[in-house]
Amino acid sequence: MQFTRLFAFAFFLLAPHVAPAASPETVRFPSADGRTELLGYLFKPEAAGPHPAIVMLHGRGGPYSSLKRGTYTGETLTMRHRMWGEFWASRGYVALHVDSFGPRGYWDGFPKHSYSQRPPEVSEQFVRPLDAYGALAYLRTRGDVLAERIGLHGWSNGGMTLLSAMATDGVAGDATIRGGFRAALAQYPSCRTQIKQPTYRPYAPLLILAASDDDEVSPYVCRDFAELMRGRGSSVEFVLYEGAHHAYDDPGKTKQSHPPNRAALQDSLSRAEAFFAQHLKP
Repeated sequence: MQFTRLFAFAFFLLAPHVAPAASPETVRFPSADGRTELLGYLFKPEAAGPHPAIVMLHGRGGPYSSLKRGTYTGETLTMRHRMWGEFWASRGYVALHVDSFGPRGYWDGFPKHSYSQRPPEVSEQFVRPLDAYGALAYLRTRGDVLAERIGLHGWSNGGMTLLSAMATDGVAGDATIRGGFRAALAQYPSCRTQIKQPTYRPYAPLLILAASDDDEVSPYVCRDFAELMRGRGSSVEFVLYEGAHHAYDDPGKTKQSHPPNRAALQDSLSRAEAFFAQHLKP
């Protein structure tokens, strides 16, 4: 049996309520930047709503599979993003995966270690947080969403976007753009920007899941950041997965052939489910 089938079997054992999923619904909505029409992929529970919801923010590679270059649809989302979208829908959440890069002309995302060359049009500090709030506003217009029970989930650069979006004093200090997300989950983000800000605090509970053998960001900066935030009175939990790699939750063969990644993925699914159930479920 192929590895992917083995993993799929294990995933469905872990998530017994997941049904074979149709392609996510493609939606369009405005960013809070006031000028960009964003593309999103909506995963919905089978049961009638209204439901709590989760906004999903991709990392520097963008939302689409590198094996499907040139085709940018819900069918070509990465295995990881599709897995998580289906996971959240199976748990009773409307999950909206936001494409911040494609509508701005960067459909294929950015390569590893390219952070210093990325254009300001996709800044995780000043631009992408506005996309998160555009997604929040869009979800609040939907009759199948509980408007005051929406969370935020980001990976890597999306996790950095999440930290910027969750600032108590607003996006880039703009107090008119803040609040609304009830909880946030960041997987292997960089925390270097926020740890240097003397007044930074997240306005809602935050869970950070990090990998000890991360070769793109330092998990130990995020560990220190979490301790600093708790000292400032914020609810921040930090989990470090020993031996795991950056993007450990990619369900493909390369990542999941490494046992610490498999263990980290399984724990992340359980921990993430409990975290959002605590903060988002009625």
